[in-house]
Amino acid sequence: MMHDLTPAEIVKELDKFIIGQGRAKRSVAIALRNRWRRRQVPPPLRDEIAPKNIIMIGPTGVGKTEIARRLSALTDSPFSKVEASKFTEVGYVGRDVESMVRDLLELTVNQGKVRAQEAMLDKALNIAEERMLDLLLPKSSGRAEAKSEEGTDAQIELVTSAKETRSSTREKLRTMLRDGKMDNRYVDLEVSDRSMPMVEIFSNVGMEEMGINFKDMLGGMMPKNVKRRKVKVPEAMEIMTQEEAQNLVDMEKIVKEAVQRVEQSGIIFLDEIDKIAGNNGESGPNISREGVQRDLLPIVEGSTVTTKYGPVKTDHILFIASGAFHMVKPSDLIPELQGRFPIRVELDSLGKEEFFRILTEPENALILQYQALIKTEDLSIDFTKDAIRLIASMAEDVNNMTENIGARRLHTLMEHLLEDILFDAPDLSQTQVTIDDDFVNDKLKDIKNDEDLSRYIL
Repeated sequence: MMHDLTPAEIVKELDKFIIGQGRAKRSVAIALRNRWRRRQVPPPLRDEIAPKNIIMIGPTGVGKTEIARRLSALTDSPFSKVEASKFTEVGYVGRDVESMVRDLLELTVNQGKVRAQEAMLDKALNIAEERMLDLLLPKSSGRAEAKSEEGTDAQIELVTSAKETRSSTREKLRTMLRDGKMDNRYVDLEVSDRSMPMVEIFSNVGMEEMGINFKDMLGGMMPKNVKRRKVKVPEAMEIMTQEEAQNLVDMEKIVKEAVQRVEQSGIIFLDEIDKIAGNNGESGPNISREGVQRDLLPIVEGSTVTTKYGPVKTDHILFIASGAFHMVKPSDLIPELQGRFPIRVELDSLGKEEFFRILTEPENALILQYQALIKTEDLSIDFTKDAIRLIASMAEDVNNMTENIGARRLHTLMEHLLEDILFDAPDLSQTQVTIDDDFVNDKLKDIKNDEDLSRYIL
């Protein structure tokens, strides 16, 4: 899809789900288009063009994560979101920074495997059908086959006739199987037992990778457990289809494609990067912050990470970092790391106008979500424009009075506003409810006016 989308078209697609933040959308759209442009450049120069990583600066709930997630979904790029605060310098309790690349590759391999299995479902279904017919109508013994080769003409004719009868019976069973007439019948099926013994790995470097490799090694050494189960025909067909689909998949090809996709179009979203920025001279629990930045540096600069699927180069992975930066500044990051994030975009705080648009404009608007949920109870719910504007205004006021959590405040307000309707909906005799400004005032005014109460409830 990526080669079909110009930066303007990427922004237009993002506008369907994210309100405002035009500068941030433009920056990610350009970064994404530059990837496609790099692929058109002659090979000698192509490897020299590094991705222009981005830092998004803005308070929580303004759309930083959503922009990155929608971007990856739009282009079908491998995407992983990690919180920088979960990483700690080697020697401190926490995750190894290289694990984010391993997680991204593991996710991409699994997605590729699922897609390949779905592509093989028709072929797998045909093989599973033949296996099912073998269970329902076991093949003739080898002794009968030998008789047909060495016996008299009468014996050969008898065995040939039996084969024809069996073939006719098999086709009848096939028709019954496809028509669902065998659905209540049970068959004995051998199923692989994939349970593994629990083994704990204690290591301060690459703990996740060590655990995975050790598990794979044990899996190869131990004999596969097979257990017999008596299951109905439809369930047996489903199990056998999945098994055959897995057998048809070429894992080497999937892994090779996954590594290439991660290296050429992977996106890693580093959230809360401001949590690992600290003022010089800090000590105590925050002493490892600069260490984490130095551990992150080679990954962002471009290095080779060892994974169970082989080495992965991070030179052309796009890193999008984000943080509120209300206690520290981007300049508090170590200079080398700052240099690897040349594009900085400040996202705007959201006010009542943006909240009103968020409630009404996106394809997944919050009001549309609640209307769809309540419609399942045969109840129609309508919001007047005045009611929506009042909700937006209250969200802005509560954010100003308490902690500013951006658009996430709308979820809290809407949930509290519709709490009684959501609870009583199955028992209501009416088929339509209208939410107007009086209804909103009645439900939320007292809570909003009481600052202490709003801190707990909203």
